[in-house]
Amino acid sequence: MLKRLAFGACATLALSLPASAQIKVAYIDPLSGAFASIGDFGLKSFVAIADDINAKGGVLGGQKLEIVPMDNKASPEESLVQLKRVTDGGIRYIVQGQGSGAAGALIEAINKWNERNPDKTVLFLNYASNDPELTNSKCSFWYYSFDAHNLMKVEALTNYMAGDKSIKKVFIIGQDYAHGQQMSKAVVAMLPKKRPDVQIVGNELHPFGKVKDFSPYVAKIKASGADTVITGNWGNDLSLLLRASKEAGLKTKFFTYFAAVRGTPTALGDMPEDTVYQITEWHRNLQPNKLDKFADDYAKRYPGLEFSYVRINTTLQMLAQAMENAKTTDPLKVSQALEGMEYDAGNGKVVMRKDDHQLIQPLVLSAYAKKNGTTVRHDTENTGYGFRTVAVIPAKDTEVPTSCAMKRM
Repeated sequence: MLKRLAFGACATLALSLPASAQIKVAYIDPLSGAFASIGDFGLKSFVAIADDINAKGGVLGGQKLEIVPMDNKASPEESLVQLKRVTDGGIRYIVQGQGSGAAGALIEAINKWNERNPDKTVLFLNYASNDPELTNSKCSFWYYSFDAHNLMKVEALTNYMAGDKSIKKVFIIGQDYAHGQQMSKAVVAMLPKKRPDVQIVGNELHPFGKVKDFSPYVAKIKASGADTVITGNWGNDLSLLLRASKEAGLKTKFFTYFAAVRGTPTALGDMPEDTVYQITEWHRNLQPNKLDKFADDYAKRYPGLEFSYVRINTTLQMLAQAMENAKTTDPLKVSQALEGMEYDAGNGKVVMRKDDHQLIQPLVLSAYAKKNGTTVRHDTENTGYGFRTVAVIPAKDTEVPTSCAMKRM
């Protein structure tokens, strides 16, 4: 009788449990407003990668990753509203990337929440914010950065520019918030040391996400005599800047971070080859390319979209691997497993630096060029143009010191 009762209790318990538990990951980024298309693109990328992980068996014996979209409207304040939804809903993981201001606000709020609620801690993984202070003065045990920050990208970019003797006059333009401000400071600090003969002939910050007509800024660039523009702009702010430059017949090089991101190639159209460059961790025509099949499948799943954020893949794959290594989904143990982790990512070997939770990874400089079947096998957004590799920067040459003084758990 006791055996039958025990068996019956176990059977009832088994029936009450879900077939496969869900590991929820909140995606907090703009899904409405001026940057909605970029937020939607990021969301679709996270969903595709989660589905890929789940199709291969999930995590910890079959648990499935579930991406939960939350619209922060590109606002730090709204990000905190969404964080309340996260904690109220018992979600333990957050991914975010579009906007360093939102990232900074989330870091501070998550630190406070975790201190007050040690049994309900939340881990924050950022895939795109470029403010170096996020892993320096604001560094946190509960925060990880999977994108190279401004100092790292500008270090790599100015090293390349140092060898390009055609560059004589540089104009800096960026969005007026943490990311744009930091990029500008980094260029002003680094470029003169490597090329003292280069003149910085302009340094403009413009309102974030509010400029509809960039022709006045293009006129300033033209009047300055600049042969090169450096910008950290993204989303509509980059698309509209490049479109206005094209319409004005501006003959300058543009060094960017996000030229391949959704919508920007369409704005470029048939812009002259080797005019627009980007410093990224990956691009579709990089060779060798272990993510070819995934990128092909992504394009079939989302017609009109193209996979370009390999760091989103790295973020979710490393999270899953950290859970496997820690043998738990507890954020404290998972964070400890992420520290110092090495991973063979789509752009080569990457390392999560323990000192500040900054991913150290190779970067690549590529140029917008016509599809030619060899160096540019894939075009982007049906433009007939794609990106060709100009230079690959090893991970060790992107690494910069950190001032992080992390409080460890």
